[in-house]
Amino acid sequence: QALMVESGGGLVQAGGSLSLSCAASGRTFSSYAMAWFRQAPGSERDFVSGISWNGANTYYAESVKGRFTISRDNAKNTLYLQMGRLKPEDTAVYYCAASSGTAEPVPKDVDYDYWGQGTQVTVSS
Repeated sequence: QALMVESGGGLVQAGGSLSLSCAASGRTFSSYAMAWFRQAPGSERDFVSGISWNGANTYYAESVKGRFTISRDNAKNTLYLQMGRLKPEDTAVYYCAASSGTAEPVPKDVDYDYWGQGTQVTVSS
């Protein structure tokens, strides 16, 4: 059974940095597109960033472009999100996801069939 576990969330002041990791097990995701989504209280789950199966292509929501960096290590079956210059509006539960249906990431959560349990990121002002 595939399992994806996020780590690295926490509380940080505005302007600070956090690094998230998503370790997968039970299945190799090296041929899958992977992505990060986030969900703030009372809001829908939004696309943050995605990466192609080989890491060659990356995509970002406009709100995080230039501040966040997505990467993956297929040998370790792990996805990363480096977050910098954090803002209070980045506060949310962050989820990693993998899509068996595409090698290139798409911004819709319905297209992803594997999900982590989420990790809380809180940015104080």
